[in-house]
Amino acid sequence: MAPSRVPLNRALSKLGILSRTEATTAIRLGRVRVNGSVVVDPAMPVVPEQATVEVDGQPRTRDRWRTLLLHKPRAIITTRRDPEKRPTVFDLLGAEARSLVAVGRLDLATSGLLLLTTDTHLADWITDPAHNVPRIYVALVRGRMTPQEAAALESGIRTGGERLQAHRVTLDKTSGRESRVTIELREGKNREVRRLFEAVGHETVRLKRVNLGGLDLGDLPSGQWRDVSLAEVRRAFPGWDRL
Repeated sequence: MAPSRVPLNRALSKLGILSRTEATTAIRLGRVRVNGSVVVDPAMPVVPEQATVEVDGQPRTRDRWRTLLLHKPRAIITTRRDPEKRPTVFDLLGAEARSLVAVGRLDLATSGLLLLTTDTHLADWITDPAHNVPRIYVALVRGRMTPQEAAALESGIRTGGERLQAHRVTLDKTSGRESRVTIELREGKNREVRRLFEAVGHETVRLKRVNLGGLDLGDLPSGQWRDVSLAEVRRAFPGWDRL
């Protein structure tokens, strides 16, 4: 898979150089050069891994290759900056967040495994639905979930004009009050887990991602992170490799 072209303002954001808004302003003011030429169109397509970028005459290059596995707590968002001033995973990481981009997102109320990397090609590869990267979540839902409902999620359902399907659903523990369910997805659509449970009449109380591809959250404490080596990434995502 060749590196993909993205708009220049997004490329600057993906490289951790400027936020998307800051990049758009800087580009329009003629402060950005790409491969030696001034660019004033924020939408000009570039390959982030291959472009030579200068901002205000200063070369801006990607930091060394690095990938982190974070145990994202609840009540923290995945975006780099939030207009509502809510805490973000980048605030949590502090200086460790330099040049990192999040691989997909976990919503405000979801905790668990979040991968961050300086490698935009890796991030794009993992989030591309064509690669069927497994994502495993443990959910606590209201009410007793039945085997028939679990089977319906595995067969696929239509909700909100879209077809959703779980790859595997395991009922870990059920009662009249609540059920603990392990669910594996392969597509990564927006709010997919919660929408699947809603479609069969269950509100999601807690949701935690515990696995992504071949990476497992393990016993990493909430709010903590660890470096993931290139060799570990290659083992975890066998269809991917660096160019």
